[in-house]
Amino acid sequence: MTAIRMSEDGAPALPDPAAVDPALLATLLARHGWVRRGGPTARYGRWTPPGDGDPDTSVLVPAGGGFDDAVDLLADAVTALSRSHSPSARSILLALTVPGDEIQWRREQPGVPGAVTWEGEERLHRAARAMLGAAAKAARSRAAYFGARLDGWAGDFVQRALVVGGASGPASAAGGLTAYTPAPEGRAAVTTLVRALEAMRDAVDYRRVSGGLEAFENAVQSGVSRELVEAVQELVRGATAAQVSVAWSAAVGTPGGFGDRRIVLDFSPGDLPALEEAADLLERIEPAVAVTVVGVVVRLKRGGPAGPGSVRLRVLGGAEVAEVRVRLDERAYRLAAEAHLAGTPVRVSGRLERRGGFRKLGHPRDLEPVRLEDAERERLLKTLGDAEPQ
Repeated sequence: MTAIRMSEDGAPALPDPAAVDPALLATLLARHGWVRRGGPTARYGRWTPPGDGDPDTSVLVPAGGGFDDAVDLLADAVTALSRSHSPSARSILLALTVPGDEIQWRREQPGVPGAVTWEGEERLHRAARAMLGAAAKAARSRAAYFGARLDGWAGDFVQRALVVGGASGPASAAGGLTAYTPAPEGRAAVTTLVRALEAMRDAVDYRRVSGGLEAFENAVQSGVSRELVEAVQELVRGATAAQVSVAWSAAVGTPGGFGDRRIVLDFSPGDLPALEEAADLLERIEPAVAVTVVGVVVRLKRGGPAGPGSVRLRVLGGAEVAEVRVRLDERAYRLAAEAHLAGTPVRVSGRLERRGGFRKLGHPRDLEPVRLEDAERERLLKTLGDAEPQ
């Protein structure tokens, strides 16, 4: 996740008033409970924050950008929001600055209110990254346990998320973290995350009532996986309470099947026994996968000058993992060594085994070199030299 640029005082950088859509600003104000008071509907609206905590703040929002003073009014509104003591003002400014769906994670910890330990803060970030990665994988393909499969895909999605604060700045609040994911292009992962967390919440409750885990098996079709279960465990462990909430991008609109409201899902330490059982179950029920992999031999190892040995393949196709390890008999090992020296890929069939995270190809057979044109082989070798494995 990439940190959003912050000003010197730790507040988000202010949006350019000329780029602010008045309709979007009004939508965000209404979403966060601000109240519209008076003013000609066709010209402008004056908005005040909810409650009585900031009685001196109000913002004047033009009905459109076609008025001569629209930019001036928007500049005043942005300045007023930046100075407001209302907690929602910060969220509104962030939503104007960073387009995307907003995901918030919170952990309540024992100890001093409003303060978190270093370990708790790091745990929060690990949980958030793991949750986004699991959601990205499930949006692409359903599985009870992914292991290393789709790691590259998930890593790209997590990298495109923008996080408030981070290592060089404060989180959105003590024990809290806010990230914005690209919308609409990244929305499939976020909608999958919401559906999966809802299904997980129901499955945990069902486990408490009935003692059965079958609801977790059924929840796989909603996007629940061992990886997502472990991310929620990480979020909850060591906390007194934990929460995940999602607000849809006002600029893009609400996806079909969802209401225009913030979605909030709560978890607690009491959920951990069911989650631990579910994690074991989901790994156990995921079958090995029959594949035919094309890859480049990047490492060879055996105990002597003859006999079987192990190789590592950089996967080019046939499986959604970056690398696999294969144990080969003497003949297949010799073919793999010759292909390695010639810079030629090999093709081999087998079963991706869940043990080790689907990084091992079991029961290999039919290993053979894949013939390439000279130009294609040179391009492949250059690509392998320039890129590190994921």
